Amino acid sequence: MKIAISAESTIDLPKNLLAQYEIHTIPFTLVMGETQGPDGEIQPADLFAYTEKTGQLARTSAINEFQYEEYFQALRKEYDYVIHFSLSSKISSACANAKSVAKKMENVHIVDSLSLSTGIALQAIYASRLVKAGKSYEEIIEAVEKRVPFTQASFSLESVNFLYKGGRCSALKMLAANILKLKPEIYVKDGAMGPGAKYRGPMIKVVEQYIDDTLKDYHDFDNEIAFVTYSTAPDDVVALAKAKLEKAGFKTVYTTTAGGTISCHCGPHCLGVLYFNDGPHPVE
Repeated sequence: MKIAISAESTIDLPKNLLAQYEIHTIPFTLVMGETQGPDGEIQPADLFAYTEKTGQLARTSAINEFQYEEYFQALRKEYDYVIHFSLSSKISSACANAKSVAKKMENVHIVDSLSLSTGIALQAIYASRLVKAGKSYEEIIEAVEKRVPFTQASFSLESVNFLYKGGRCSALKMLAANILKLKPEIYVKDGAMGPGAKYRGPMIKVVEQYIDDTLKDYHDFDNEIAFVTYSTAPDDVVALAKAKLEKAGFKTVYTTTAGGTISCHCGPHCLGVLYFNDGPHPVE
């Protein structure tokens, strides 16, 4: 029995971790005016440069049903089963498209991650570990679906300008945040993004306080894996974030950069910490 673990490029994992955990991916499409290409080939730096030059936000194009059908069919030629983790259905139409295709196919299951970025990665990695432990297709689906609501995903932003340009923040809130020089936290709850705490000060101080608050509010964590994921951030800020999570007791802390699709909406100088908040889940 061969089980493929799959996700979209919004999983935000580098190639070495995708290979390590044997996770397959299919890319979103990024559009900058007349130029377009797959997420992964177009980098966040390209998107930020385009916005700075034109004042316009690059657009993301969700994976359509035809693309999913080709992708899943290719995987099914090699694997008996496919478990695919999709970007939250409350953020993108990709999940609905994937589910529509999966209904017409055998042994393809779509997990609505209700998350984004390496929040999706946490779920896919857990599934990969269950595959390697010899769990069945049905057992893996049941186990990962139970953990979806406990995926702690949040980010500290330098500004809300990119969220505003992408239609995820009102002009009034954007203006108020800029005038007061607020650096907001954005958290993902029930699959949707919402505002959290608001901070002031240099990025390193903001990130330190944001992580302290997150660990206090979400303290029942599974200490196996945590992520520090960022669009852009100074090396000392990333090092601080990783050190704080390690001090809190996480065994493995991966530092990863967000891909184009996620960076397109959060903008530069965005850093998040992500982990499961449902206690230890040893894989036997």
